[in-house]
Amino acid sequence: MTTGRRRRAERAGVDGGSAAAERMALRDRLLLAILPHVAFDGWTDRALAAGARDSGDSAVTVQRLFPGGIKDVVGHFGDWADRRMLDGLKAENIADLRLRERVALAVRLRLTALAPHREAVRRTLAWLALPPNAPLALRGLWRTVDAIWYAVGDRATDFGFYTKRGLLAGVISATTLYWLDDDSDGHAASWAFLDRRIADVMRIPALRARLGRFGDRLPNPFRILRGAHRR
Repeated sequence: MTTGRRRRAERAGVDGGSAAAERMALRDRLLLAILPHVAFDGWTDRALAAGARDSGDSAVTVQRLFPGGIKDVVGHFGDWADRRMLDGLKAENIADLRLRERVALAVRLRLTALAPHREAVRRTLAWLALPPNAPLALRGLWRTVDAIWYAVGDRATDFGFYTKRGLLAGVISATTLYWLDDDSDGHAASWAFLDRRIADVMRIPALRARLGRFGDRLPNPFRILRGAHRR
């Protein structure tokens, strides 16, 4: 590749990254305008339209940013919470924390980011519980638990890859439901509940020892993920 072509390619990469970041910021802004209305109207076209009015966006802009409609916005809500969680983890010094402390911190950071939108979270869980929305719920939960384990430094590729994510999915689901109705000071009761559930997850080595003989029969998780990304 000539120097001129290389420079043009580099500029295109920078411009593409800037455009993606700008689009993400616009989607975040519109999402945050929609969430207060979701607390009252649920995940409806009415809530989307009201949020668009508050943010000064036209219906065309809403369609451009979220072409899949409500499902796209709900999926972005989960992604927004995950990004807030990961940003919070980067700001913390987790090197000296035990693994269970890192995982608990990640879950707390995610719920703390969601705290201003607690009623919208409640409405979201109700919406995701509807049978047609189950695939989106499962994909979002998988993305969250996978992001947490990776961010805290776990690189398991054996049977633990599955068990850790499955058990953490249960922890997040149970803790979120507990947190929604927790009126304790600073959500202290929720964090205590979380710590107890995390302690259960950390018992995985004993489970893996009992079930390890099945590990060789399982497919490579990273091969599965690569195929999913290509789709």
